[in-house]
Amino acid sequence: MSEQRIAAVVRTEFGKGAARQARRANMIPAVIYGHGEEALHILLPSKATTLAVRTANALLTIDIDGDEHLALAKDVQRNTLKRIVEHIDLLTVRRGEKVEVDVAIHIEGEPAPEVVANLEHNTVLVEAEATHLPETLTVNIEGRGVGEHIHASDIVLPAGTTLLIDPETLIVNLAAPTVQDLGESDATDVDTEAVSEGATAAGASDKTISDADES
Repeated sequence: MSEQRIAAVVRTEFGKGAARQARRANMIPAVIYGHGEEALHILLPSKATTLAVRTANALLTIDIDGDEHLALAKDVQRNTLKRIVEHIDLLTVRRGEKVEVDVAIHIEGEPAPEVVANLEHNTVLVEAEATHLPETLTVNIEGRGVGEHIHASDIVLPAGTTLLIDPETLIVNLAAPTVQDLGESDATDVDTEAVSEGATAAGASDKTISDADES
């Protein structure tokens, strides 16, 4: 994962009003924490930061008046209606240090005909060097048939990356398509029977009326 450099300023005003004012000025409130150091509250430029955190676990070098902080974007709070980043929690890391992160699973390939691939886990927990975190982990389902499974132990991990979940965890389940019974055939049978019974009753009624006319 490539490292991205962003200039920031120290945040001196707090509260909802101050946060809204910062966003109107195209700045994003953020906090840097970790390694037992006092949390550092900062403001980041909106456009550059939004682009930088499009991928999970983005590695950032935060420059505050020449003082650099290497950090991972751990929690990115977004306003889903306005589609803007509202706040970011940044975890301080050191080069060569290993960290635990959730990495997204990417499915590659096409299964055998009439086979459905169900992704049971979207992410897996791994440990890797902070400066060499994988953006995604790929599993290949090319030609896989019904009843086959892909477990966490089947994921090919980059060098230096360690799996931290149970190796037997089911990641992808390959199954036959589910055929949903809409009950149309039963409804058709019922309707046919109803029409048949109605016709019989109508015929009987007509015969009774005819008999009455003859008498």
